[in-house]
Amino acid sequence: MAEPDIDDIQKRMDGALEALRKEFAGLRTGRASVSLLEPVMVPAYGAEMPLNQVGTINVPEPRLISVQVWDKANVKAVENAIRNAGLGLNPASDGQLVRVPIPHLDAERRAELTKVASKYGEQARVAVRNVRRDGMEMLKRMLKDGELSEDDQTLWSDEIQTLTDTHVKAIDDLVARKQAEIAHV
Repeated sequence: MAEPDIDDIQKRMDGALEALRKEFAGLRTGRASVSLLEPVMVPAYGAEMPLNQVGTINVPEPRLISVQVWDKANVKAVENAIRNAGLGLNPASDGQLVRVPIPHLDAERRAELTKVASKYGEQARVAVRNVRRDGMEMLKRMLKDGELSEDDQTLWSDEIQTLTDTHVKAIDDLVARKQAEIAHV
């Protein structure tokens, strides 16, 4: 009898969890973080380039991000890219150094960010459930093709459900932690 590829299911569920972590890294909480500027693309050298490929990003203070631009010709492009990234940030340049102060979050913006965090969490839960559905369909196919007995199918579906429950719980914990971080003044 063949066994279903539980490792693949686990890997795909872990991928959904990792994607959620990356989404949360870019979600502003009022504290400076290098990951906040990761999605920013800068028009430089005739192409769109990630910010970290045109300068060094640092967090010298809790409420300040600095970008040391390597090529003086790109300073204005970096400044404009950060300003237009939709992050609510207003950079200022000083020679080749671009300073990005992180403003305090007001109550309205905190509530908005909490909703965004919930939305990201729901997307991750849906992704995990889709992986679960694919796994269950694989088990049904294997049962139909005679590669799996009904008892084995029940055991494997319990295994897949346990994996799903574990990942959904981890997602819920991440969402709760991020919401608490956003709410913290």
